[in-house]
Formats: sequence, C-alpha cells, structure tokens
Amino acid sequence: MKYDVIIIGSGLGGLECAHILSRAGMNVLLLERGTQAGGCLLSYKRLGLAFDTGFHYVGGLYEGQSLHAIFEYLGLLRLPWERLDTYFDRVTIEDRTFAFAQGYDRFVRTLAEDFPAEREALNRYVNMLKRIEEQQFDMLNPQSGKPSFPFKLFETSAYQYLTETFRDPLLINVLCGTSLKMELRRESLPLFTFAHGNSSFIESSWRLKGDGSLIVNSLVDDIRRHGGEILCNSEVQVLVEKDGKLVHAVCSNGESYEGNIFISNVHPAVTCDLVKQSDRMKKIYRNRIAGLENTFGMFTVSLCIRSRTLKYFNWNQYVYDQPNVWTFYLENSPVSGVLVSCRIPEDGSEYVQQVDLLTPMLWSKCEPWNMTEVGRRGEEYKAMKKRVAEECIILAERFIPGLRDMITGYYTSTPLTYRDYTLTPEGTAYGLRKDFRDPVMTVLSPRTPIPNLFLTGQNLMLHALHGVTMTTLFTCAEILGKEHIWNIVKN
Repeated sequence: MKYDVIIIGSGLGGLECAHILSRAGMNVLLLERGTQAGGCLLSYKRLGLAFDTGFHYVGGLYEGQSLHAIFEYLGLLRLPWERLDTYFDRVTIEDRTFAFAQGYDRFVRTLAEDFPAEREALNRYVNMLKRIEEQQFDMLNPQSGKPSFPFKLFETSAYQYLTETFRDPLLINVLCGTSLKMELRRESLPLFTFAHGNSSFIESSWRLKGDGSLIVNSLVDDIRRHGGEILCNSEVQVLVEKDGKLVHAVCSNGESYEGNIFISNVHPAVTCDLVKQSDRMKKIYRNRIAGLENTFGMFTVSLCIRSRTLKYFNWNQYVYDQPNVWTFYLENSPVSGVLVSCRIPEDGSEYVQQVDLLTPMLWSKCEPWNMTEVGRRGEEYKAMKKRVAEECIILAERFIPGLRDMITGYYTSTPLTYRDYTLTPEGTAYGLRKDFRDPVMTVLSPRTPIPNLFLTGQNLMLHALHGVTMTTLFTCAEILGKEHIWNIVKN
C-alpha cells in the first residue's frame, strides 16, 4: 500500500500534522519508535499517579485569541482546561515577588504599581507583543504577500531590545523571570522567540485537569477516525531516495512503507542521518544541520505530596536566589532558579498530590554518562540527581515553607532521560538554538533539499505547545496550501 503522507515521530508536531492532513482526506501513516505516541507530551505512572514529562500550561485558548481556532479545529478545546488565576505567573527574585496578570492592560497596570516610572515603556512592550502575535498569523495569509518564513523578525536581539526599552534592571529581570520556558541567552536569543514565548500566556493562561496524555489520546483518536494509521514500535532506520525523491521508509523490524510525501518530526540532524544516500541532500546541507547548536535541557523533580498537607495554588511560581535570571543557569550549582508548578486536584479536594520542580541543566553536566543507558548509569549519576533534587527542594521551600516534610517520594529526569526516550540530541528542551545574528542559518524552513521531505516540530521556528502548533501550520501549508490553513486559523 502506498500512503499519501508518511510521518516520522509522534510528538505534538507529528500528531497535529497527521490530524490536519488526514482530516483533509489524505491517507496518512504515522511511525513511532516508542511503545506509545506522544513524545514530550507523554506521561508516566508511579504509585497510582500520572506524571507529565514536558507539559505544564498553555496560553491563548480563549475565544478570539491566538490558539483558540486551531485548538478547536484539532478537537482539543473539548478537553478539561481550567483557567489560571488572574495573576497566573509569580516571580520571586531574592526577597521580592512580582505578579504577571492575564490581559495586556491588567499586565501593565500590575507591574506599573511596582515600577511606576516604567509605565510608558511597559505599554510599548505589550504593543510589541501584540504586534508579533499578529504577524505570525499574517505569514499564513495567502493575501498578505509575505514570505512563509520572516527572517527579519528574528534579526533583533531580545536582550538589546529589553535594555534599550527599560531603565530598571530589576524590571528587565522580572519580565524575563518566567522564561524558564525558553533558553535566555544574551548573545543569541531573538526578540521574536522571546515575545512569542510570553505573549500568548498574557492573553490567557490555562492548565489541563489531567496529564498530557489527554492531548495525545484526543489527537490519536481523531487521526484514526479520519482514516489515519499510527504504528508504534516502528523505528524508522532508513529513508530511501529514488530519482531525487523519497520513496520508502524502512523500519528496524524490517517493514518498509511507501509514500508520496514524508514529514519528519524528529530532530533535523537525526532526519539527515536517516537519509543514507541522496542526490539531493548534499554534504553542505548535512554539515549545516549537524553544526547547529541545541538549547539546554531540563532537570525535573516530580514530587509526591502527602495527603491534605498542601493546598492547590492556581498559578506558576518562579523562584530565583540571585538577581540576574539571564545567567544563573550557566553555573546553577547549587540550583539558583526553579519553576514550581502543581497538578489540578482530580479528586475534587483542595489539596494537591503532585508538584513539579524544573530547572535548566546543561548537557555538560550529563556528559560523563553520555554512553550509558536508562537504568544503568551507575551510583555517581544517582548521587548527582539526588544532590540536584535536594537543591531544587531547598529553593522551592522559599515559596512553600516546610515542603520537605510534605514529600513522600519523588522522581527525577535529566537531559539524558529526554535523549533516550525521545531521541532528542543532548536532551534539548527547546530544540535548535535560534540566533538573531544569523537567522538564515538557525531558523529552519519546513522544506528540505529533497522536494517531498518536510520538517516539523520545535526545531524549526518556534517551540513549546503554542510554537509547535504554529510550526505544524507552516508545514501543512506547504502541502495543502496557505489558503486551506488560513481558513482553519481564521474560522
């Protein structure tokens, strides 16, 4: 059987592409190396509790906002989303706490109470956020005349913009204090990446009552209802090219699948390695992709909380014990910045059972165990994880006094964990590093030198749930046309 589209990798980008293309009537096959679909949306169960691996909250779901139309199309609005508090993110820097409010006007008013001299600059800042939020959709408008990938929007330094817009260094750090959901890097971070990573959450912020597998299961069910196929335990080892186009995906189990179009949701460097021989994918392209740098990974501590000891808090808390949130992760030993997030109680009570602590972890911290496998990394690795977990708990206790006494146990993951379970080089949390100094090289198009091979996922233009969804739209626009995708996001 020959498929219209074969998709490699069932992370969010692969699932969303499969959903959109199968709903459009294409015959879609999705191949996943793991035992279940989902990528970083996967959850795992321990002691009767489900723990998320990479998803905590999302922005822009309210009607008329940036994700509403596409999530409605994908069937994801039917899931049990619950809106966070008005003050959805709170940032503690040393001994002061500041609040991010939902709604652009309220956002400005709230921060201007602490920084009255910066009110005008804050208004300019939110106008910039709104402008960039609009521009990303203009790229999909077939009538706009704008290119599919707006490199110029990536040519401004986030750090330079912030330091030129605001006079108060503390306010700059506060505005960046919720940005553990991206890699803050002075010398490379584009303003577009920074703005996109913040704007939708200010529109509105939401948690899922349940784990990320709800998103996965919803998409999987729809894909199959549309006639699409999903095969797990099907690791693609070779993409075979003939006469300048891909024709087959060959899996490790010996199965071969023929297709007209191929979409890779795995890391671009891994994708290049799958194409063993090609007249189209030249060495210069392969070297370019192999030479791109990855963003840092994350260390996560998933805490099990003793019954009826910690009341649910309907916001995300960021805690730093030093003033500069742009550089803390370079050493971060002991841990000096952490995100504290909890799961909505599913038993109807006001008490939580789980709390997640997240902090950046550089690949250099994991390199001593680079050649090891899950469960066989040795005692030194276990000791390292225990030490970092303890440091995370100590910092989180600034927000939750006595947290340690509420914990019945915890589970940890490192960039090595992500690498081994999701085949993500260096366990990168946010994909390839974008660089405003060279966006042409670091911002990837869905197109590749092979005309029927496309890319999708966080390594292209944008990351996280919102960013991957946008990238999905750009990938599908290459196949279905801009007009088809424009009708989805504007209906």
